[in-house]
Amino acid sequence: MSRIISYSTADKAHVLAFLGAVDDLTADQRRRLGIMRERARQRQHDLDRQDIDLGLSIPDALEHLVAGHASAQGDYVASAYHHALQLVIDCNASDPSDLGVYSKPATFFGLVDDELRRLDVAPDLLLYDHLFSGPPAGMPFSLPYPVDGPHIGTLPLARAKPMADAYRAVLDRMDEGFRYEVREVIEKLEFEHKEWEYATKNVGWYTQDTLFFSITG
Repeated sequence: MSRIISYSTADKAHVLAFLGAVDDLTADQRRRLGIMRERARQRQHDLDRQDIDLGLSIPDALEHLVAGHASAQGDYVASAYHHALQLVIDCNASDPSDLGVYSKPATFFGLVDDELRRLDVAPDLLLYDHLFSGPPAGMPFSLPYPVDGPHIGTLPLARAKPMADAYRAVLDRMDEGFRYEVREVIEKLEFEHKEWEYATKNVGWYTQDTLFFSITG
C-alpha cells in the first residue's frame, strides 16, 4: 500500500506546550484545543466507518496527551496516540504540503541515504532519520511506537538549506533511479528555507523553527 509523506512548519515549543498542560492553557490554546477535539471526533468517525478499532479512541488519546501521559495498553493504541499528536501539530502548524507518495518510503529513503553516503554527503545531512525520527524531542513523556503508523518526523528548519545544497551538489552524479525524487526534495527544502529566512527577518510574530513530517497510509 502506498504511503503519503506530507509536511508542515511549526514552532516546536508551541506543539510541546499542549502536552501535559490541560489545566494551564491560555485562552488561545484553549481555542486551539477545541479545534483539536472536534478534529479528533472527525478522525474517529472516519476510523469507525472503516471498522478500524485501535483499542483507544482518538478523542481519548488526545485527552491523555494534554493530561500528560500515554498510558493506555493495547496492540494498536500507539497509532491512536500518534493520530492525536498529529492533530496537535496540525493545529499549530502551517497548511500541509505533500513531499510525495511512495510504495515503501522507509526502504526508498534508506536507499537514498546509502546513495548519498556513497557520494560523501555528511551523515548529519541525510534525510531518513528526520523523516522517521518520531515525535519531537523534548516531549515530557514517551509514546509507544506505532508499527502500522501513522509516523511522525521532524527536521529543524535551519538544516533545510545545508541539506538541499549538499544534495544539489551531487545530483548529477547520483544514480538515475533517485534523481527525480531527490530533485523534488531539494526544491521543497529550498522553498521552505526561503520562506523561513524571510519570515524570521521580516515578521515579528514568526517563531516557526521545525518541519514536521507525517507519513500516512
